Amino acid sequence: MVATPSPSSPEAIAALSAPEALRWLRGLAETAVRAVHPASLLPGELPPPPAGRTLVVGAGKAAAAMAASLERAWLAHQPEAPLEGLVVTRYGHGIEEHEAPCRRIEVLEASHPMPDGLSEEAARRMLEAVEPLGEEDLVIALISGGGSALMSLPAPGITLADKQALNRELLRCGAPIREINTVRRHLSAIKGGRLAAAAHPAPVLTWVISDVPGDDPTLVASGPTLPDATTPADALAILERHGIAIPEAVRRHLEGPGQAPAPEDPGFARDRARVLARAEDALEAAQAAAAATGVEVRLLGDDLEGEARELGRAQARLARSSQEGLTRPLLLLSGGETSVTVRGDGRGGRNVEYLLGLFEALEGAPGIHALAIDTDGIDGSEDNAGALFADTDRERARELGLDPATYLSRNDAYTFFQALERLIVTGPTRTNVNDFRAILVLPRTP
Repeated sequence: MVATPSPSSPEAIAALSAPEALRWLRGLAETAVRAVHPASLLPGELPPPPAGRTLVVGAGKAAAAMAASLERAWLAHQPEAPLEGLVVTRYGHGIEEHEAPCRRIEVLEASHPMPDGLSEEAARRMLEAVEPLGEEDLVIALISGGGSALMSLPAPGITLADKQALNRELLRCGAPIREINTVRRHLSAIKGGRLAAAAHPAPVLTWVISDVPGDDPTLVASGPTLPDATTPADALAILERHGIAIPEAVRRHLEGPGQAPAPEDPGFARDRARVLARAEDALEAAQAAAAATGVEVRLLGDDLEGEARELGRAQARLARSSQEGLTRPLLLLSGGETSVTVRGDGRGGRNVEYLLGLFEALEGAPGIHALAIDTDGIDGSEDNAGALFADTDRERARELGLDPATYLSRNDAYTFFQALERLIVTGPTRTNVNDFRAILVLPRTP
């Protein structure tokens, strides 16, 4: 993607033209995503084969790549040991064409961010697969972001339509992912540790690629194999606080005796979990690449949340103030997962909405260029990973009659950056550690 040689000094970076600066930012984004791809992570150490069966289950946007990496290593180091299983990923996020398909692990595809019938089927098949296991068997769970929608089996008495409607409203109102997943767990027959409970007495080894701020593995994909500390009352309170209409069957379920397995449940005593990659790893890879050229790098946090456009505006103020007295290029890096309160009928995702808030607030300040992507390659439900802009794009927007405030009011950041020809389209990356944001601030020229 980056065709020109990388600049090797802060002076060279400070002298970059706008197109060159954008290529440099694209290269950093590639470095960040490559650092958290399952091919370079999985597995660090293979578990020894158990006396019985080894069954792989998993869900998420990285699930297919995780399964492929695990199977390759397994066949290379212990080919005689049995291995089987199934994982589910998003449509189009399966094994890449140039990769060998999994021979022992079945890869399913389903809908995201809204679950569909295949999401339900995948979850049911996983529960059925683990239920016969015994003490001498082993479950390896491959979990990554997106798994909540992809493995969606409603609790008894609740329909998939109920879950779809509540999921849609939670996304529209801008609820943080922690709250959304709390609701999902308590309306599920598989999340919140229920998949592991079904597998016991077989031990469960969970490998996680984290897309949640704070990297609590119990929150990734709503924790199907890890115990849950929240309660149905917490889920009910979230729905009521956001003013979401609650179907009667859902209310009865949340007010009833049903509860996810508790952390102190002895069935979890033999289970283990490990986070293999997180937003921090992607940011550190980009930081190292930029610092090697002499650029000053400032990490603003790997767990930033809040309204996407407001974070963009806040970081615009920081970029402009940081430029005062700057003597060498500065790179501002951040990650996390913002939210978007949908008020209009436009097209967009949280990264382009963040970027448009940043663009508007910078008002064409010279020497400031920026990029924002979702590391899974899909920003929201569109076909782009995110977008980027150069300091010269403010004038281009004026020439094209593009008013940032108007597009923000419609939640139409996709269309804005499409008109500027600044969308970033990568296709699925088959990993997911959430947002990667980079702002290059150059010293002002005399």
